[in-house]
Amino acid sequence: MKVCFPTEGNGGLDGTVGEHFGRVPTYTIVDSETDQVDVIPNESSHMGGSGLPADLLAREGVDVMVCSGLGRKAIRLFEDHGIEVFIGAGGTVEEALEEWRENQLQSASASDACERHEFGGNHHH
Repeated sequence: MKVCFPTEGNGGLDGTVGEHFGRVPTYTIVDSETDQVDVIPNESSHMGGSGLPADLLAREGVDVMVCSGLGRKAIRLFEDHGIEVFIGAGGTVEEALEEWRENQLQSASASDACERHEFGGNHHH
């Protein structure tokens, strides 16, 4: 499976999981069977490119998205592409990957979206 993480740069497994999914500079994709790591730039419309992040990642063959939180609309877009979303991740990609492998993250559906990400407003942790 290809597992994707929104990331703050080109750190690979040591990269930091970004909080604002659509506005991160990179996405880190890990093949859970071969452990191959690919870092791709966020070329979605959020960053001056074209298309939505879900479209970009579907073209990359992503099966699973692991992130800190995601709004209902974004979750629905991933669901439309057959990409499963898990929320509650933080720290490094390697730490978040381990949490996903150990079933420690919440599976997200459009019905249980993270409310604080729903309207794109500023929020504090």
